[in-house]
Amino acid sequence: MLKKKGVLFVLAGPTAVGKTKLSFEIAKFINSPIISADSRQFYKELSIGTAKPTNKELERIKHLFINSKSIVEYYSAGDFEKDVLNFLDNYYKKNNNALMIGGSGMYIDAVCNGFDDLPNDLSIRKEINTKFKLNGINFLQDKLKVLDPDHFKNIDLNNPQRLIRAIEVCLITKGTYSSLLNGNKKKRPFKVIKILLNMDRKDLNFIIENRVDKMINQGLFNEVKELIKYKSYNALNTVGYKEIFKYYDGLCSKNEAIDRIKINTKKYAKRQLTWFKKDKDYIEVDNKNYDTSLSIIKDIILKSKD
Repeated sequence: MLKKKGVLFVLAGPTAVGKTKLSFEIAKFINSPIISADSRQFYKELSIGTAKPTNKELERIKHLFINSKSIVEYYSAGDFEKDVLNFLDNYYKKNNNALMIGGSGMYIDAVCNGFDDLPNDLSIRKEINTKFKLNGINFLQDKLKVLDPDHFKNIDLNNPQRLIRAIEVCLITKGTYSSLLNGNKKKRPFKVIKILLNMDRKDLNFIIENRVDKMINQGLFNEVKELIKYKSYNALNTVGYKEIFKYYDGLCSKNEAIDRIKINTKKYAKRQLTWFKKDKDYIEVDNKNYDTSLSIIKDIILKSKD
């Protein structure tokens, strides 16, 4: 029987739901650093648009996988899985509890469940890439919708890399990409406790709109302007950046770009919740009130020791 080395507490949830604020107290409570599972906070060039913790906040509690990569580097969920598991293998030799927080469901699943070994065919991938360059991202979206409607509902439809990979697997296997994801969970030498932070949709949308306004006031347009020469990189094909690139390309007004960021962020939050709610291992906590949520989460942690 596999001996469990420790416990990995996962605090997941949609963007702007309040994970970061709670994570500091939870980390102190279990005496753990914070493992970030936010696939855009890895990149040191992205700060305002990713709602990255401030330098002062990063000094309060040790954070891992924030500012650890450059946008010109390719870093996949599989890479993240290997890096986190290597860290935990050493960490659990002297510690019992670890905390991972974030909203990138695929990256969290990679650590908790592992990835199935999916097939590769570079010739098929090259062919799909060629068609993408000729026909645009709508071609990829339409293709995946036909090949795998279930995955189409959950995937980031504005991420060509993920669309191409899913289509590649569908074409190789003559089946669906979604049916192959985490079909067999890999055993981990640690216990996993998953907590899903959520709140009323109207309240979350209100917070998202205020957060976007705050980002604009903090200088998001200037941050994006400095990154224009890198806009072809996948790390920048994300909400808060791609909309402002269109503004600088003269395709929309500044107010239209801001409105589009708010709309797309709300859609992204909805997709995040859809992903997490499929996993019945999550214990859902309604974040109506910070103190109440913290108390409930601490109680979950204490009961996990029983």
